[in-house]
Amino acid sequence: MGHVRDLPSSAEEIPEAVKGEKWAQLGVNVEADFEPLYVVPKDKKKIVKELKDALKEATELILATDEDREGESISWHLLQILKPKVPIKRMVFHEITREAIRDALTHCRDIDNRVVQAQETRRILDRLVGYTLSPLLWKKIAWGLSAGRVQSVAVRLLVRRERERRAFRQGSYWDLKATLTPPKPPAKGQAGAFEAKLVTVGNVKVANGSDFDENTGQITAGRRVLLLNEEQARALLDRIQNKPWTVGNIEERPVTRKPSPPFTTSTLQQEANRKLRLGARETMRIAQSLYERGFITYMRTDSVHLSEQAITAARSCVQELYGSEYLSPQPRKYTTKSKGAQEAHEAIRPAGSTFRTPQQTGLDGIDFRLYDLIWKRTVASQMADSRQTHVTVITQVEDAGFRSSGKRIDFPGFLRAYVEGSDDPNAALEDQEVILPALKVGDKPNWKDLEAVGHETQPPARYTEASLVKMLESEGVGRPSTYASIIGTIVDRGYAKLIANALIPTFTAFAVTTLLETHFPDLVDTGFTSRMEQTLDEIATGEAKWLPYLQKFYIGETGLATQVKEQENQIDAKVARTVVLENITAKVCIGKYGAYLESESEEGQVKASIPQDLTPADLDPEKVEFLLKQKTEGPEKLGLHPETGEPIYVLIGNYGPYVQLGDVSETNKKPKRSSLPKGTDKDSVTLDMAVSLLTLPRLLGTHPETGAKVQANLGMYGPYVVHDQGKVGKDYRSIKPPDDVLTITLDRALELLSQPKAVRGSKSATPLKELGAHPESGEMLNVYDGRYGPYVKHGDINASLAKDESVENFTLQKALDLLAAKEAAGGGKSSKSKKSTKTAAAKSETATEKTAAKKTTAKKTTVAKKTTAKKAATATATKKKTT
Repeated sequence: MGHVRDLPSSAEEIPEAVKGEKWAQLGVNVEADFEPLYVVPKDKKKIVKELKDALKEATELILATDEDREGESISWHLLQILKPKVPIKRMVFHEITREAIRDALTHCRDIDNRVVQAQETRRILDRLVGYTLSPLLWKKIAWGLSAGRVQSVAVRLLVRRERERRAFRQGSYWDLKATLTPPKPPAKGQAGAFEAKLVTVGNVKVANGSDFDENTGQITAGRRVLLLNEEQARALLDRIQNKPWTVGNIEERPVTRKPSPPFTTSTLQQEANRKLRLGARETMRIAQSLYERGFITYMRTDSVHLSEQAITAARSCVQELYGSEYLSPQPRKYTTKSKGAQEAHEAIRPAGSTFRTPQQTGLDGIDFRLYDLIWKRTVASQMADSRQTHVTVITQVEDAGFRSSGKRIDFPGFLRAYVEGSDDPNAALEDQEVILPALKVGDKPNWKDLEAVGHETQPPARYTEASLVKMLESEGVGRPSTYASIIGTIVDRGYAKLIANALIPTFTAFAVTTLLETHFPDLVDTGFTSRMEQTLDEIATGEAKWLPYLQKFYIGETGLATQVKEQENQIDAKVARTVVLENITAKVCIGKYGAYLESESEEGQVKASIPQDLTPADLDPEKVEFLLKQKTEGPEKLGLHPETGEPIYVLIGNYGPYVQLGDVSETNKKPKRSSLPKGTDKDSVTLDMAVSLLTLPRLLGTHPETGAKVQANLGMYGPYVVHDQGKVGKDYRSIKPPDDVLTITLDRALELLSQPKAVRGSKSATPLKELGAHPESGEMLNVYDGRYGPYVKHGDINASLAKDESVENFTLQKALDLLAAKEAAGGGKSSKSKKSTKTAAAKSETATEKTAAKKTTAKKTTVAKKTTAKKAATATATKKKTT
C-alpha cells in the first residue's frame, strides 16, 4: 500500500484551512521550524477507513512494516492516523517464512523515532529541492521539467559522459598479430597453436589504445612509445615473416580469486542488468514479488552480512552439490563498509533456514532466473577460492618482441557456481581459460601466420543502468533503494533515452544540467550530495540535529531559497534554453515542442525542428546542414513517381525520416507519406524503395472466412498485417524477418493471422491449459501465464486465478464463474454494466480517480506528478512500501 500519509502532491489535496498560506503549495511551513503538512491521499482513504474499522474490534495493534526508514515512517504515520487505544507493538522481519514471522512476533520493539526523524528530514529536503528549483526550470527552460536532489546529479553524470564522447578525438594505430605453433607437435589433449601480439620494436614499446590522449587523438605527451602506421606495420611484417622465432622469457604468476559478497540492492541491480538485461525498476519489481512469496529475504538493503543460519544453509548446499573440497575452510563473514548502510540487517539471499535450489522452487521464466542469480551468488560466497596461474610468454624475432598471455584454472573453487556476467558457470570456465603449449626459454616455435592489424581508439562508454548505479553508489549519492525509481524518472521525464541498454541524455538534459552547473553548482556536485547523505545518516544515529541542518541548507545566507532569489533575475531564459555543442555552428534551443535548430542566413533567421529520436550524441554538422537545408530549400528529391509523375521526397520529421509523394499545396494539404522501416538510413533510400513504401498500406486481398480486407503496413512498433473487420474489430500480427512488409503475400499473411496472438504479460502465446469453448461466444478459453500469475481471458476481460488455485485442477466451469464475477465487478475495456449516463461531475471525478490510479507506483518507486495549479511545485518522490 505504501505511505498512507504524505505531503500534498497537488493543490486539491491542500486542506481548506491552510490554502491561503504562502507555504501551502510547498507543503512545508519553513517559518514554523519546517513543520510538514501531512494529508491522506485520495487513493489511500479507503484503506485508512478499513484499518480504523478493523481496529475497533482488535485487542492489540502490531505494526509490521519494513525495517528501513520508509517502513519505520509508515508505522509512525499509522499511529498518528489510527490513534489506537489498545497495546501497540512494532514487529520487524526480513523474510516471509513461518519460522521468521513466529520469531518476529516474540521479539517486537518500539518505533525508532530517530529513524522516523531521519526519513522525515529526507522527505522535507527532497520537497524543498524539487519544489524550489523546478518552477525556476519552468520559467527559464520549459514547462513540466523537474529537479531532484539525486536525480539532477545522476542526469549530470550522463551529460558529462556525453560531453566527453563529443570531445573525444579518435586515434589510429597498427600492430602485428602472429599465430605460432610449438616446435614439436603437441601430444593429444595438449594445446597447439597460440597467438602472439607485437609489443616492442628495438626495445621500445609499441603504442596501443591506452597511450592516446582522448581530447587530441594523438599520443599523450611524455609517452616514449613507437606509433606504427599501416605502411610501417606492413614493412615490419615483410622484414620478419621468414625469420626464426625464439622464446625469450616465460613468467608464471599464481593468482587467487575470492568470491564476491552476497547481493545488496545495488549489486543485484547491476548484475541483473548485465546478465539478464533487466532494468533497475524491473529487477526490483521481480525481487519484491519473490520476497512477498517467501522465496528471498528483504530486497532493499545496503548490507552484505549473512546470518549464521544463512551461512549454515549456504555451506550445506556447497557440501551437497559440489563436495567438501569446494567449501571454504572457514565460514566467510562479510561486513558492510558503507557508514550509511541501514536498509536491512542482511544481504539479499534465499529465504529460510535451508535454501531451495532454483529447480525446487517451481518458479519459471524471469522469476526463476532472478532467484537462480541470487541463489548462486549466495552459495558461491561460502565456497573456496579459485586458484589460477597467469602465464606470459615473450617471443623474439629479429628486434621485434611478441607477447602471448595464457590463463590456467588450477582449481575453479566458487567459479563452479557463479561467474559474474555469465549465465552458465561451466561454459564460462572454459571461456576463461587460455591454455598455452608447454614451452621453455630457448624454444623455437614455428611461424604459421602473421598479419598487420589496424585499430582505432574508442570514446568513453555510455552509462548503462548497471554502470550508473555503480557510479552513484561509489560516489555516495543517494541510497540504493531509490536508484531504480531515480533512473525511471530520468527516462520518463525525457532526460535520457534507453537505447540498446545505454542511457543517452537528451537536449533537455544538457540545458538543465548547464543551468544548474552555472548557477547552483553544489546541487549537482557528487561530493556535496554525498556529504548531504552522510549528514542524513548522522541524523538517523543522533549524531546530528535535523532542524539546524535544514535551516542552514534552505534559509541560511547561502541557503537554497536565498540562492534562487538572487539568481533568478540573473538567468537569461534565452541563454538557458540554448545548448552549446562542440563543432555545431547553429544554435540548439529548447522550445515548447522540443529541441530545434536556429541559424542565421542571408534570408534571415532559420529554425528547423530536431527529430525526437535524434540525441545530442548523433547531431553532427552533416545532419545540421541537412535539417536547415530541408527548411530553406525544401526536401531532397529522389525522383518522379513512375505512374503519377509527382516528385518523391525524403524528409526528416519529428518522429524520424520518411518519404513523401508530391508537394504540399492548397489542393493537397496532406500528401501521402510513409515512414522508413526501423534501422533504414535516409541516404540508403532509392526511388524504387520509396515507390514501394508509398504503396502502404498494401491491400493483400480478402480473408476467405470473413470477406474482410487483409493489409500490410508499417506502424509505430514495426511492420504488421491486419485483418480489418470494421466494427467487429481488427486482428494484428507482427511481421518478423525474413518476411518483408513490401513483399509479403496474402497466403503468408493468412498463415500469420492463423497463429495464436501474443498475450499481454505472457512469455509465449502457448496456453498453460486449454479449457474449452465459451458457451455463448464459442471463443476458446485458456489459462495463460501472465506477469502476475496464471489468468483466463475472454474478449477484453482478464481474470487472475486465486493464489491457491492450481492450473491442473482449474476447469471450464471455474473459468466461466471467475469471468462472470470479474465482468460484474466492471472488469474489461467495455463492460456493459457501466452506465453511460454519468453527469459531467461524475465523469470528472472518475477521470481524476483513474489518473491517480495510473500514477500510483510500485513499491518504493518514485513518480513525478504535475500539480493542477500553475504555481504548484513539481512532484516529489512518493516511495511505496508494504504495510
